[in-house]
Amino acid sequence: MKHIQTLTLLAAVFFIASCKGGSDGRTGSRKARIEFADTLHDFGDIAFSSEGSYEFVFTNTGRKELLLRNVKSTCGCTVPEWPHEPVAPGDTAGILVKYDTRRVGAFSKSVYVYSNAVNSPNRLLIRGRVETAQPADQTQ
Repeated sequence: MKHIQTLTLLAAVFFIASCKGGSDGRTGSRKARIEFADTLHDFGDIAFSSEGSYEFVFTNTGRKELLLRNVKSTCGCTVPEWPHEPVAPGDTAGILVKYDTRRVGAFSKSVYVYSNAVNSPNRLLIRGRVETAQPADQTQ
């Protein structure tokens, strides 16, 4: 009798586990999923005080609305702007990242994207080198 109860319990556990199928958090089949076209942008050599911005484009490849909860940079010289409204499944949007190009020299900055996506958080990276400011043309 004890053997039959154990087998019945095991069968129930396997049945419940199989009913979950692919909808658990590991596969994300019923969740939002964020996919970036690229996660690294190299500005290369960039002029002092020039436009230092880049838009990271992403798509919600999941089956639920994607909500960006927070987008944080690693320092104040890098400012991200992101959509605060939900991104529907299949839709594309962008995160604009601006770097302060009045800081001379090489840089490598990270921006972290926190969302309700199954694959959150995500790291975006910008890098490059701001050239030395040229002195004003002096005529003699």
